[in-house]
Amino acid sequence: MSLSAATLITGLLLIAVGVLFLIPSPAVVTSLKRFPRSKTLAYVLFGLGALWFLFRVWHLSEADFGQYRKQLFVFLGLVAIGSFFYVPDFLAVRGACIIVLLGALNLLEPGYMVWDFGEITDGGRIYLYKIVLFGAAGLAIYCGAAPFRARDFLDWLYRRPGRARWVGALVASYGVLVSVVSFTY
Repeated sequence: MSLSAATLITGLLLIAVGVLFLIPSPAVVTSLKRFPRSKTLAYVLFGLGALWFLFRVWHLSEADFGQYRKQLFVFLGLVAIGSFFYVPDFLAVRGACIIVLLGALNLLEPGYMVWDFGEITDGGRIYLYKIVLFGAAGLAIYCGAAPFRARDFLDWLYRRPGRARWVGALVASYGVLVSVVSFTY
């Protein structure tokens, strides 16, 4: 993947999340509030996240404990299956966190060791997309460890009318900025 594509994908994802918060539809608001404890989304998001993670484990190199990949694969697969039975609360949030972490890894790889677009005279364009991805990864680690915080955030966001629109407008406008920057590399 090229740096332009990774930056554009990051910008489009930000726009999508921002627009989701901008929509004042009661169906969207209710769906967002139910997201942390949704069993359907838990199966979908945690299932996809676990499969993606197990795929990465199966393709470990010898330098990354690849000689134990079969044992790791079986053990972590059992842990993922056991999660549905023993830790079902907020599994949708944990699944989203896994997907965000693995996605951020793939989107950050094209910008690894790229210094050409980060100069002060250049405006530091590359940092616009890296800040979002590192922030998303940090937030995913935080919400993965304390998934009830995602529920608390959504409650806070929709407690006052208009707050979700402001957050959505900020996220979407930053997404537009990152998307525009993707065409300037």
